[in-house]
Amino acid sequence: MNSSTTIATAAALIVGVASVSAANAANSAEVYYRFEKVGDVNVFYREAGNPKAPTVLLLHGYAASSYMYRDLIAALSDRYHIVAPDLPSFGYTEAPDRGKYAYTFDNIAKTMNRFTEQLKLNRYAIVVHDYGAPVGWRMATAHPSRISAIISQNGNAYEEGLAKGWDDIKRYWNAPTAENRAALRDFPTASSVKWQYLEGVKDPSKVAPDGYTLEGLHVSRPGNADIQLDLILDYASNVHLYPQFQAYFRKHQPPLLAVWGKNDPYFLPAGAEAWKRDIPKAEVHFYDTGHFALETHAAEIIPVVRAFLQKSLSK
Repeated sequence: MNSSTTIATAAALIVGVASVSAANAANSAEVYYRFEKVGDVNVFYREAGNPKAPTVLLLHGYAASSYMYRDLIAALSDRYHIVAPDLPSFGYTEAPDRGKYAYTFDNIAKTMNRFTEQLKLNRYAIVVHDYGAPVGWRMATAHPSRISAIISQNGNAYEEGLAKGWDDIKRYWNAPTAENRAALRDFPTASSVKWQYLEGVKDPSKVAPDGYTLEGLHVSRPGNADIQLDLILDYASNVHLYPQFQAYFRKHQPPLLAVWGKNDPYFLPAGAEAWKRDIPKAEVHFYDTGHFALETHAAEIIPVVRAFLQKSLSK
């Protein structure tokens, strides 16, 4: 979907709504906001840190964009080269209309692989969340030597991690009828996005409205709802590939850290614990929050991430 007509609106919203605490502003490094043309997709990305330092690639999920990693970018860019793209159909990335670009996880992963190649990112750690996880798993299985470490914030790779929130979606997978698609029409809406940000959070006043307001605007763009429903349908391909992803984990034993909101309505803690079967040295941490753990628990999660990267990337 060509989002150029709505970028100005989204930019105005984020300027008007988003705020950064004085402490974060004091500690943050320079962040650059760039585009990289990858085929027919103009990928927006945030970049910070020294390009000669180890690279960390941040892959967001639904309903989010690279904006979800704003605090993590500020916290890691003193030591690492940070690259955080917006996936096609999300954020400020400009992509073709539905029908001109295949909105599947396979195709998005191909776009992201080309993106990293064009930026000459030969080796990198990946941080994944939600949809960013199956994109990252495809990138890792296609090019195992490029992956230096993995951090998953509620990014699943095991069937036992799928919660009851997937039940209506599974019906759509099993019978992709117009009726079952229509039953999910409320999924790609601003109100649903807000619910996803707040569900499982004990104190909603700790969730800044900036994120879900911005992402609600993005998901409400003309034509985007059908793209999101296409991706929901194609998510079944990720579950089908779980055994292949798990084989990658077993064979290559990448350093892996899971930082998990344990009250996530979509991804259960069992999905994080399952990594210990395939990667015995995997580190798993749970936090009393929901799907977007960084929104409420960044202060607890970021030191864990920094310690993990320092240990894993210094080898």
